Amino acid sequence: MADSDRAGLVRLKDTDLTVAGSDADVRGRVAVDSNGDELGEVDDLFIDSDEQKVRFLQLGSGGFLGIGEKKVLIPVDAVARVDDDKIVVDQERGRIAAAPAYDPELEELPERDFYEGIYGYYGYPPHWAPGYRYPHYPHR
Repeated sequence: MADSDRAGLVRLKDTDLTVAGSDADVRGRVAVDSNGDELGEVDDLFIDSDEQKVRFLQLGSGGFLGIGEKKVLIPVDAVARVDDDKIVVDQERGRIAAAPAYDPELEELPERDFYEGIYGYYGYPPHWAPGYRYPHYPHR
C-alpha cells in the first residue's frame, strides 16, 4: 500500500522517536472536555513521520480495568490547553463518546480515508489539506 494511503502517520510507541519536551508528551495525562468532564487517558500519540509533528492523540475511555475500553483518535487541533496533569479538549464528552472507534490491535495503521473521516467528524480540515496550519502545540 502506498504511503499516501496511510497519511504518513506512525504511533509513537512503534518508533524510536521521542517527543521534544515533557510539555509535548501528554501520554498518561487525563483528557477533559471544556466542562471539565473526564474523557479518558491519552495512551499514545500519532506522529506525522515526514514532518515529525503530533497529529492525533489516542484516547482510552470507558471500561473497567481495560476491559471494554474504547479507543478513539482526537486531532491535535482539538487540544485547547495542556496543563501539568491534564489536557483540555474543545469537544464535548458526548461527542467524543460517539466518535468512530479505533482498534490499536490492528497490525496496519488505518488508511488516509479513516483519518479524513476523523478530521471531518470533529470539524477540522486534514493536515494535508491546502492552507492547513498546524496549531501551536502544546497550548499552555
